[in-house]
Amino acid sequence: MVLQREKPVNIWGFATAGEKVTVNFAKQTKTTIADANGNWIVTLAPPKTSAVPQQMTITGSNQIILNNILVGEVWFCSGQSNMEYAMRKLVKIPTPKNKALGFPKDEVANAKNNQIRIFLVNRKALIKPDSVHKSWAIAQDSALRNFSAVGYFFAKELQEKLGIPIGVISSAVPGSAIEPWISNEAFAAEPYFVSKKVDNDPGKFYTPMVEPLIKFPIRGVLWYQGETNCFLGETISYTYKMKALINSWRKAWNNEKMPFYYVQIAPYNYSATKGKVEMTADTEPEFWEAQAQLLRLPNTAMVVTTDLNDNQEDLHPTYKWEIGRRLSLIALAKDYGKKINAVGPIFISDNYLDSTVVLKFDNLKQLKNTNYPLTGFEVAAEDGKFKPATAKIVGNMVLVKSIDVKKPTAARYNWTENPTGNFYQNGLPALPFRTNNPLTKQFNIN
Repeated sequence: MVLQREKPVNIWGFATAGEKVTVNFAKQTKTTIADANGNWIVTLAPPKTSAVPQQMTITGSNQIILNNILVGEVWFCSGQSNMEYAMRKLVKIPTPKNKALGFPKDEVANAKNNQIRIFLVNRKALIKPDSVHKSWAIAQDSALRNFSAVGYFFAKELQEKLGIPIGVISSAVPGSAIEPWISNEAFAAEPYFVSKKVDNDPGKFYTPMVEPLIKFPIRGVLWYQGETNCFLGETISYTYKMKALINSWRKAWNNEKMPFYYVQIAPYNYSATKGKVEMTADTEPEFWEAQAQLLRLPNTAMVVTTDLNDNQEDLHPTYKWEIGRRLSLIALAKDYGKKINAVGPIFISDNYLDSTVVLKFDNLKQLKNTNYPLTGFEVAAEDGKFKPATAKIVGNMVLVKSIDVKKPTAARYNWTENPTGNFYQNGLPALPFRTNNPLTKQFNIN
């Protein structure tokens, strides 16, 4: 396994009531007594980074020896099928259209890095005290075949860039909504839900797949979920559900600043599907807008995926290696002090000068090769009818205008479930937006 460096590490288990238990690891010795229910726990002082395998000995009336333990960085991955999407699928997918992003089709066959360790949560075994849950493994062979592709490629990038051991825990369920990953207590703590009924089995997956792990220290969380809730036509309600999830997980791990990085759901023809609610061309952009509201919470970031689906009929796009890489860029920049560009342009504010809309962005600097026409921008007058617009970058601003709109009052970018806009910064796409965003005033981050 990999233990989280520079944080106190809990080691816990089960014994006979009153049994003395001693844990030895990395020149530390900790002793405790099992309580009346047989539960015991000791806390090791924060261990230092170690790429050299170490041994842990746990001694009571019997002895358990754990070998091959490294100390480095540990991340927790969760969500639904796009996070669960296993490495074994890479060999079967068609060659991606964007060749510039590479295609690690044979990654499982070539993976030999024993500094990456993975843990796949089995929701049926994790909460059973007598189960043998041998899910820690080196990221190779059959263990890697069944592991999250996003989680692995994230770990691979971190390990290569940092040169230290990386551990990744994957706890995801295909098709799951967000509610099962949030406890009833967490919903009760969020004022938005005080007088609202919450469906979709709150806590169903949190209890067996998250809660048993909260004593295990981690650096942060990677989250890839939303499709199920998008099919329900959610907007602001999903924003508050994500807020409840983030706040409650941070509280559970006793780290109010714990990094929480998540993935924008991929472009998909939602408007052509039939579900519990009517889907329109605005359904997905409005959901992206709901996801983006969480960027207002501290220590959050979102990977934009508008350019990562070759097939609008595929709810599970193949570029998982690029999503993992983009998540790693965020972590490298925000958590490991690397001076790199981690995200694309993010809309900040708008201003109107006669027929021109002046849009200001974060993460945008004038580039030498921005003479090409920007696409994907639209403007509208007071009648709300959006028309295609021309746009150009000037400093950290984009100037937008349309010959069909003499007095614009709003602008938007990539506001479609089939985005083709080419607004990038250093290879990273801009976050879709509309200036007349109704959620900004509706969402209370406090």
